[in-house]
Amino acid sequence: MKERLARLKAVRKLIKTYRIESQATLLGLLQKEGFLVTQATLSRDLKLLKVGKISDGHNGYVYSLPGDDELQETERTYAHDFMRGYISIEWSGNLVVIKTYSGHSDSVALAVDNLGLDDVLGTISGRDNTVFVCLREGISGEDFINRMKESMPELED
Repeated sequence: MKERLARLKAVRKLIKTYRIESQATLLGLLQKEGFLVTQATLSRDLKLLKVGKISDGHNGYVYSLPGDDELQETERTYAHDFMRGYISIEWSGNLVVIKTYSGHSDSVALAVDNLGLDDVLGTISGRDNTVFVCLREGISGEDFINRMKESMPELED
């Protein structure tokens, strides 16, 4: 199976090129491109890419990608939520612990989840002020921090 980034790029290209009305159609097109993907994975990809459906002007709906301005604004919102809530970031192996101000763990975890970092397997928001981030095998906490700084240059170590 090809890498996730290549698949996401292919999904974007297909949605821009074709009038796609269903996930089944998109799955078929992805298979023709050489991607073996399940419907559940495709659903996650569509959510990550913030794909929506818009009226085709007749009686149906087709998939649509957000505009660049809309996507940049969404990323800025998540970055702002993260910066507003986090206190510190530490790691051990492929686990990262983000300490947050009281009541901000959910918004910080949501920001990490929605920044679309392929290095992140997932997050768990603590009850109040801690977020655990599980990184993919081979990805270090330092790698994670560097990728976060690409999205948020104002992030301090």
